[in-house]
Amino acid sequence: MVLGALAALLDMEHDITVVAQARDGRQALEAVRAHKPDVLITDIEMPVMSGLDAASALKGSPTRVIIVTTFARPGYLRRAMEAGALGYLLKARPARELADAVRRVHQGLRVIDPDLATEAWTEANPLTERERQVLRLTAEGASTAAVATQLNLSAGTVRNYLSEAIEKLGATNRIDALRIARDKGWL
Repeated sequence: MVLGALAALLDMEHDITVVAQARDGRQALEAVRAHKPDVLITDIEMPVMSGLDAASALKGSPTRVIIVTTFARPGYLRRAMEAGALGYLLKARPARELADAVRRVHQGLRVIDPDLATEAWTEANPLTERERQVLRLTAEGASTAAVATQLNLSAGTVRNYLSEAIEKLGATNRIDALRIARDKGWL
């Protein structure tokens, strides 16, 4: 419903044409390859492939990326910018701001919710990429042994990464660490 509504709102603009709609990140990338749009609008959390992964895959391409999401999390904003997105808007914003953002991002300008931008740069993500990988797999229900196998590590090393993440986040256990990292948008 949101996908169709956003497309309909943008199609009403005289200078914006919606060339495709996709329900997941992989379909979005296929649509970008087929239609070569100037701007891709994506959400963060989508089936098959996240919007952050799609933005990262398009980094350096002529298609510019805007993330439109409900997640007002500084960590997500930072990750979106690192992935090459030029825009980060919250779905709660007025519809006219989206069309304006598309125009500005098309010109190569950044469009970011100002309150969120200020907050995003005040608290850096303390986790290393490997600690984030271990936490993500743990969040998916993988055992320590399964995480070790998937990441080509020993079980002891996985436990060390989990302990480091717990300590860095001031968490009481791995579940608490997952909650904190998700709430901050660091996973």
